[in-house]
Amino acid sequence: MYQYTEFDHAFVHNRAAQFRDQLERWQSGKISEEEFRPLRLQNGWYVQRYAPMLRVAVPYGEISSAQFRVLARIAREYDEPEAEVYKQAMDIQGKLGTHYLPTHYAHFTTRTNVQFNWIPLSKAADVMDLLASVNMHGIQTSGNCIRNTTTDERAGVAVDEIVDPRPYAEILRQWTTLHPEFAFLPRKFKIAVTGATEDRAATGWHDVGLHVIKNEAGEVGFRVFVGGGMGRTPVVGVVIREFLPWNQIMNYIEAIVRVYNRYGRRDNKYKARIKILVKSEGQAYIDDVEEEYRQIVEIDGGPHTVPQEEFDRVKAFFTEPEIARSSAEETEAAHRLLAQHMAENPAFARWVERNAAPHKNPALRAVTLSFKRRLQAPGDASADQLDAVADLVDRYSSGEARVTHDQNVLLPWVPVAQLHALWKDARDLGLASTNVHLLTDMIACPGGDFCALANARSLPIAEAITERYQDLDELDDIGEIDLHISGCINSCGHHHSGHIGILGVDKDGKEWYQVTLGGADGSALSGPAVAGKAIGPSFSAAEVPDVIEAVLTTYRDIRENGETFINTVRRVGLDPFKAAGNSARFKVEEAVS
Repeated sequence: MYQYTEFDHAFVHNRAAQFRDQLERWQSGKISEEEFRPLRLQNGWYVQRYAPMLRVAVPYGEISSAQFRVLARIAREYDEPEAEVYKQAMDIQGKLGTHYLPTHYAHFTTRTNVQFNWIPLSKAADVMDLLASVNMHGIQTSGNCIRNTTTDERAGVAVDEIVDPRPYAEILRQWTTLHPEFAFLPRKFKIAVTGATEDRAATGWHDVGLHVIKNEAGEVGFRVFVGGGMGRTPVVGVVIREFLPWNQIMNYIEAIVRVYNRYGRRDNKYKARIKILVKSEGQAYIDDVEEEYRQIVEIDGGPHTVPQEEFDRVKAFFTEPEIARSSAEETEAAHRLLAQHMAENPAFARWVERNAAPHKNPALRAVTLSFKRRLQAPGDASADQLDAVADLVDRYSSGEARVTHDQNVLLPWVPVAQLHALWKDARDLGLASTNVHLLTDMIACPGGDFCALANARSLPIAEAITERYQDLDELDDIGEIDLHISGCINSCGHHHSGHIGILGVDKDGKEWYQVTLGGADGSALSGPAVAGKAIGPSFSAAEVPDVIEAVLTTYRDIRENGETFINTVRRVGLDPFKAAGNSARFKVEEAVS
């Protein structure tokens, strides 16, 4: 993992001190609510449906055991609302017939951040000090700026990796942090980087997607995508540079963002994202970027060209832990023992096959701890679970973990010889569900239970589907499938890229849900990034689980030769699934009547 320098460390602490001063001035009435709002947002503090929400940055997903322990402390000591606020929220939930408002929890997001939903603003400065003690913060997790850079959860360990993207992601993090020219863009701006042949970072769905590649001469560079995004208008990014020398990446992104800053719409927030500018201007936008880049390099002298020595300094932190290294004989013995344990214990064998991904080092595995379970919202982690994960990370992964795009936690440095022990410990903690990439490993935003922007609740839908599909043999038979749920068109649950997407919509003041099929995020399982298409009018909350079951039953009836769900949808089209969805709707209506 990258280790903060004295400057980095001082920067984060000074930022926390600055926020404390801003908070105290707001509390004393020296600055107004309107003046304080942008200051808190710049540090990751939102005000949601019932209480403040803090978004903590986890750049490119890398997180240490020490950081997990501080997050656990924050969840335990600070994620508790004022009594009157919580009573009001629970009264509303009671009228809805559900209770989805746990306290003392953290939540993993699709952009590898961590959120808290109940911390009172009166305690916000103390929380920021705690985060700073382990080099964490909420800087640029909100606002119209360049947000948290994300990457492949298996970066540095994947067997299909061409170039480790983490040093580039770290350099971009440092450069974009509080960059004065990027502080007030027309809209928020997101960058994702991958260095593998499989795109596990969903780069096509980002404002800028970067693929670290090598050309025929073996030189490292970037294939640059621009203009991706979800929301009200889902658009997949387009390639504007097939090969950019690696050391020019900051100069080129500066050109991309300058042109966006100059021409992006500011009169309509729904049309302010760069995807709208790229889509409307096409080649003219690309030409403007190339001309801006030429001027930056030729006239300004390429001020942001990355020096080799600085890249080497950053790269030196991203090395394989010493403890992970073993001899060929030790590796062979570990694999023999693993095979023996798998033969003796089918449950362990299933977990290894589903949750333990291959590693570029044959002595290791990259292991996913699933945070998808009954009676717990997707991506939620209690204070006790966060502490327990910290212990597992220390014991089995050299103190390092990754928060994943799928709202789980990955341990990237697990020795094969320790897989059985890890499985037993994770099982005892309830974190060994063998559902990774299966139906119940769904993505879901917090939805209307917490978010003031949501049109409908996501979590009751997620729970209802999870409750219906608890049989592991049935899940295995359905096969790998991405189910994504968003509570509104802002798409925080990435419903557009789900093989099955569920979108909460408002219909005469009531919660309804649109179901889409055929979306993809760009991974090997999904294929090229594409937005799903609706299978008909929206469904009521009561109808959704039956609609999903009808869709899956239809798939199992018409698939060919072990075909995956997404490939079946592509082969036969939407018509059979539309019919299944409508049939399920009629059955629910008849049962109600």
